Amino acid sequence: MRVGTGYDIHRLCEGRPLILGGVEIPFELGLLGHSDGDALLHAVTDAVLGAANLGDIGELFPDDDPQYKGADSALLLQGAMTKVRAAGFTLGNLDVNVICERPKLKPFKAEIAQRVANILQIDPSSVSIKAKTKEKLGAVGRGEAIEVHCIVLLCQIPA
Repeated sequence: MRVGTGYDIHRLCEGRPLILGGVEIPFELGLLGHSDGDALLHAVTDAVLGAANLGDIGELFPDDDPQYKGADSALLLQGAMTKVRAAGFTLGNLDVNVICERPKLKPFKAEIAQRVANILQIDPSSVSIKAKTKEKLGAVGRGEAIEVHCIVLLCQIPA
């Protein structure tokens, strides 16, 4: 078994949709990024790559490469998982903390978990999505950004 952690933070801005875990969340601000800015899927991607010792999202999908401008982060995660499976691993489970003051994510957690499970082709019971705040502390607490932490468990596929 191998464990990996992932982290991402993106600034909130006007004129972009808010996408978390492949789900568009109704909100007046979205996440700034070279791709679709989905900080949740970026953290999951880094976690699975790290657990398999395959680098990180920036190495696989560099933000200075025009082919990834506006890219769907679900496709990036699927590409990372293809490499993880080719390295002999399967995903056991993942646990995600999304940290933001607004919007409140409780109404969307089940939908996000289902979408992440679909992207990863795993059972939704293996996906935990939690929403936290920063108690109004720092950039996230002031509503300027959304931060995501993720941990995953990979299991070696029997030969």
